[in-house]
Amino acid sequence: MLIRRPPDLRSSEITSEEQYLNRRAFLAAAGLVGAGAAAVLASRSLGGTSGPVIEESGGTIALGTGQADEVNSYEDITTYNNFYEFGTDKSDPARNAGRLRTRPWTVQVSGFVKKPGNWQLEDLVRSSKVVDRTYRLRCVEAWSMVIPWQGIPLRDLIARFEPLPRARFVAFTTLMRPSEMPGQRRDILPWPYVEGLRLDEAMHPLTLMATGLYGKPLPNQNGAPLRLVVPWKYGFKSIKSIVKIEFTDRQPRTTWQESAPQEYGFYANVNPAVDHPRWTQSRERRIGEWRRRETLMFNGYADQVASLYSGLDLRRHY
Repeated sequence: MLIRRPPDLRSSEITSEEQYLNRRAFLAAAGLVGAGAAAVLASRSLGGTSGPVIEESGGTIALGTGQADEVNSYEDITTYNNFYEFGTDKSDPARNAGRLRTRPWTVQVSGFVKKPGNWQLEDLVRSSKVVDRTYRLRCVEAWSMVIPWQGIPLRDLIARFEPLPRARFVAFTTLMRPSEMPGQRRDILPWPYVEGLRLDEAMHPLTLMATGLYGKPLPNQNGAPLRLVVPWKYGFKSIKSIVKIEFTDRQPRTTWQESAPQEYGFYANVNPAVDHPRWTQSRERRIGEWRRRETLMFNGYADQVASLYSGLDLRRHY
């Protein structure tokens, strides 16, 4: 990874001044920020036209971009969603997710770990370092956004669970609550939604457990209160409203593999050279732009993650 001095870009240049000044108040009110995390949230920006960067101790990790990136608006991000638990139209999640109750929230941790159990969300987040991460999101449907997240590096959570040597994969499961998630009353997908990563992917410093965006607690339609973000993979890998985390020695069978294995592989790395069976993946439509732009290998994060797949045939292991 390339370490460089941070750019002269502040979070106030992404959010409005009012949002920036009240960011800590928003998250503190939600119980998601400790004193250390508040200092991080008040620090340097994680995005802008110069490309996404990551906040880390000792410096800023600059991510190669190859494109100019403008952050999408809060309205874009919260009204144009895929979250089939609330319906299949892009506007359905914003319209239907308000009834979802996200407090209290328990995450069940199981499998090959020293510290399994039922963890309250507040216990998971309270002692963790909340960071700002502005990432591209590339949907498998060939549209994209740039989103300023807040959250916890997944590797920090995993370290608390203390995986055993047999753990090679991590499986995640979404809440199953048809009374509040109307899409689950239909056979759109085999419920509940399940996704997974190799353990080394989950431990990569880019992988994030998001708890907020734009300085506010994560909206229901965006996966509240806990959502995975894996920026070099297609968006369906970033599972929402997580209630189970299992450490296993076998590759999990994911929901989209069960539903359409010929279209959606386990890895789902953004790859412009491997088309979806029904459309090209070489170009994408950035929400808010008229012209399509070229899709970047690994969504622009190749310098950071390509080594994870050394020797792997990315056309066969798509």
